[in-house]
Amino acid sequence: EGLVGVAAEGTKGVVVEVNAETDFVARNEQFQSFVSAVAQVALAQGDIEAVRTAAFPGSDKNVGDQLTALIATIGENMSLRRSLRLEVTDGVVASYVHTAVAPGLGKIGCLVALESTADKARLLELGRQVAMHVAAANPQFLDPTSVDTTALDRERNVLTEQAQASGKPANVIEKMVEGRIRKYYEEVCLSEQIFVIDQENKISKLLEIKGKEFGAPIRLAGFARFALGEGIEKEQTDFAAEVAAQLGR
Repeated sequence: EGLVGVAAEGTKGVVVEVNAETDFVARNEQFQSFVSAVAQVALAQGDIEAVRTAAFPGSDKNVGDQLTALIATIGENMSLRRSLRLEVTDGVVASYVHTAVAPGLGKIGCLVALESTADKARLLELGRQVAMHVAAANPQFLDPTSVDTTALDRERNVLTEQAQASGKPANVIEKMVEGRIRKYYEEVCLSEQIFVIDQENKISKLLEIKGKEFGAPIRLAGFARFALGEGIEKEQTDFAAEVAAQLGR
């Protein structure tokens, strides 16, 4: 449990995750204020370890000490889990929070970095729409060139084995595999995904169209998507099984 927080300002943006033990704490105003402040600190510091030792706004404590004090006040364990900052030279970093419980705070936080000399207000609105897409489509990579080679090799091997089972000639199998790899890119790469809002264009094509409309090319420079608790094993107890075990059944 806990909250994901985002903060974006001009050419940079950050997303942070602060964990707690229960959803009750996530609804606590003190906790929400703490996460918002951590996001602002991370906007300047970036790295989560640097955030931990940085001064906490409006306090003589650092962030780590402020967290310790908050744990003592609320009576529940909490932790600074991670942060990621994006920055562009010229352009914007836009943000979006899904199921927001307060401004910039929620269960899923996304950033999209767009490099362009186009009008910043129009870029921000476009970036926010792409960030909404990121929340919904959950891309794993920016574009085909950034796909992890291990993941790609594994996918290619699986697809090749499946194609070979068809008994078709080698040249046909190669074309089948390449077609399926393109499909794989469309599933996992942000640039190749179909924009969820219009269901027509790939994100790369959308940026090309908007670049012409805005009068300056737009480059997809980066993205981030933090979903609360992803990658954390959550212990769940089957209450009926627990009772049965206690009764010796």
